[in-house]
This record gives sequence, structure tokens and C-alpha cells, in this order.
Amino acid sequence: MAIRFYKYHGSGNDFILVDDRRKLLETDDPKTQSLLAAWCDRHTGIGADGLILIREAVQADFEMMFFNSDGRPGSMCGNGGRCAVAFAHRLGIVNNETTFLATDGLHQAYLTGMKGDRLAVSLGLNNTEMPVIRKGHYFVHTGSPHVVVFSPGVADLDVVREGRNLRNSPVYGKEGVNVNFAEKLLTGALLVRTYERGVENETLSCGTGVAAVAIAAWQHFPENRSDSRKSKFDFQEISTRGGRLLVSFSPPGDGEQAFSDIFLHGPAEMVFSGRIQLKARQQGR
Repeated sequence: MAIRFYKYHGSGNDFILVDDRRKLLETDDPKTQSLLAAWCDRHTGIGADGLILIREAVQADFEMMFFNSDGRPGSMCGNGGRCAVAFAHRLGIVNNETTFLATDGLHQAYLTGMKGDRLAVSLGLNNTEMPVIRKGHYFVHTGSPHVVVFSPGVADLDVVREGRNLRNSPVYGKEGVNVNFAEKLLTGALLVRTYERGVENETLSCGTGVAAVAIAAWQHFPENRSDSRKSKFDFQEISTRGGRLLVSFSPPGDGEQAFSDIFLHGPAEMVFSGRIQLKARQQGR
């Protein structure tokens, strides 16, 4: 039989999305993980940074199951989450707001605009602890683990080489870490480039990565903080190779250690759809 797939991207971070509410794919089967990796291959498959299955959930509108491009289950993906919401809207599962289940729990999201196949989606992330400084870098967990390195000349940096070295550092254990290089521009926006584990390459954008950078920048650049007497929210504009994103959050108050009300704002757009043949053995049968 053939499975219908949809290709989406969120600021250049691209994903294969499949409506798997009938559970046609046996996700625990290593053969299925090899199949998903083959679909994500940019030379011999559809090509994507990751793959997302939409499934039914008991306490939410839907469940988002995210897989890295190597076919293995991944941690929370911010841009993928925004694409999943846009896809669920196309399927008629959600309207303009939703609560969905991901690997790190429940998430809220809102559709704030629509133009054809391009939707503006604001995605809520879970509360995040204050960044930890390790070897001069910031470690922030925004649903996925991230290292943030503030450095000049980010546009010309060899992100793959530098990112791979940090990603595999013994400091971050067997699973490793995602690595973000950031620089504050004259406009006040942050230029961010990310090396993603699981993809093992630079991606055009990383949602949880830019959220981690925005939070680390609040600590690194205290002069950029909003006046707490006027607003409890900070906003950070992020420029990536795939486009512009905005991160908003509520910094910790006196005696607090967690950032809350973290939202990732940006576009999610369908690129194309198609069908791919699924053989009986690929269904785990």
C-alpha cells in the first residue's frame, strides 16, 4: 500500500509529516527506523531534517511523534512542533489553538495568521531552568539539550567542524548535545547557526535552539533586558539562515530559577505532498 506524506518547513527546517492515526507504522521496529531514515535521505529519499507522525492522544488534540533524520526517536523539536500544528490544522484536527502531546509533555500552540499554505504558528515550550555555564559556554534545555556559544564572525564560521567537536564532547555524555553559535547584530537581533545532533549537520534553523539562544542572551547581554516595570515579557528577534523567528518569554523573578511562558513564533509552510509505497514487511507485519 502507499502512504500519503506531506513536506513542511519552518524557517528552512524541513520535515516529512504523516497522518498515522491508524498506526500503520510500527515505530519500535528497527526496520521501520531504517525506513524513516531512508525517507529523510536527501539523495535517495524525500529529504528532510526529520519526520513527524501525527497520532491520536487521550488528553490532547493529537500526539506528535518526532524522529531525527537518522530514523531514531528525537527529543522535542520546536520548528517541527509548529509544522505539526499547521499539518493538524490541514487535517481538520485543530482550529486556531490547540494542546498537543510531545515527548516532553503537553504543549500549547496558536495559529496567528494564514496565507495559502503558509501559516504563522506560535508554539509554547516548557519552563526552562537558568542557563548553566560549562567551559565558557551556556547549556540550556528547552525540550532538547543545547549549548550556546556567543562568538563574532558567526556568518563565516565552519559550523559543521566546530559544532561536531562540541556535540561529541565527553561533558555531554553518550547522547551528546545540539550546538548553537550566536552573534548580536547591530540591529539588536541575534544571528544564529545550529549544528543538530541526529541530523549530524548544520540545519537552516532550529526552533528549540533559537529559544535556547534567546534565554542565554538574556543572561549574557543584561543591557538588552526589558524593563520589568513595563512588561513581564522579553522578546528576542532571531535571524537564521532559513529566515526570521521571534522568541518571547517571562524571565525568572526574584528568588526564581525558571523561565516561563516561552513561545516560539514563526511561519510553517507546506512545500508539497505525495505518496510513497509501503511494503508489508515495512509495516511490521
